[in-house]
Amino acid sequence: MLPDFDALWNYDDPAATERRFRDLLPAAQSSGDSAYLAQLMTQIARSEGLQRRFDAAHRTLDQVEALLPADPTTATVRCLLERGRVFNTSGRPADARPLFLSALEAAQEIGEDGFAVDAAHMMGIIEPAEEALAWNLRALALAESSPQPRARRWLGSLYNNIGWLYHDMEDFEHALDVFQKALARREQDGDPNPIRIAKWCVGRTLRSMSRVDEALEVQRALQVEHEAAGTGDGYVDEELGECLLAQGNLAAAQPHFARAYAALSQDTWLASHDSARLDRLRQLGSA
Repeated sequence: MLPDFDALWNYDDPAATERRFRDLLPAAQSSGDSAYLAQLMTQIARSEGLQRRFDAAHRTLDQVEALLPADPTTATVRCLLERGRVFNTSGRPADARPLFLSALEAAQEIGEDGFAVDAAHMMGIIEPAEEALAWNLRALALAESSPQPRARRWLGSLYNNIGWLYHDMEDFEHALDVFQKALARREQDGDPNPIRIAKWCVGRTLRSMSRVDEALEVQRALQVEHEAAGTGDGYVDEELGECLLAQGNLAAAQPHFARAYAALSQDTWLASHDSARLDRLRQLGSA
């Protein structure tokens, strides 16, 4: 039997994931199962795109297209999704848009709810704020109404995305409500790391609502969890510092800001996209 390649994904290490997928290629090619082979290759393309090897990803997807039948299949939907993702990641969202729309239409035509949710969620990523919210709410409605596990697995991520859209719009009441739904879903799923992230989002929103004492309680509880697990989180330290600073206690906040800067300055995305935030942490951490 051919293995479930989707279970091999490690989105934090796309290079290692690509190697795992390529190890499956000989068996997939000799199996005669063109649908499995085509879907496996879409995920090789996705791993290439995440490594910013965009030309290689497009070449892989060109090979997938040669395997596709005339009528839409799951492989068709996945090829459209991954071509769209490669375009979006390479800074061409306008080229990605019709692919995501086609993926959504095809997925709904063949009853693949999970991939329909994925396509709608990708539309939520590429569209401006108000349209993004509408697309995320559409994706959420699809996921909530579907009995299919692949669709329902999207619920935690969608609640998180929608919460941040409301937060960015400064609609903190709605943001808190949705983040609490995200937390409940993550707790149902049982994976500790997403649970901690969901708790952090609740705490962050409480601070935005000027409910600083409650926010500080959330972050302190997270700090205890990390200490018990032998881990740390620069974002938790950042929030501890911000809460203490909001209470007027700079002396207690300073070591948290220093630890937050030490951890978060290693994040290349944050350094290139929000250097002002890091500068603030550095200044407050050395105050």
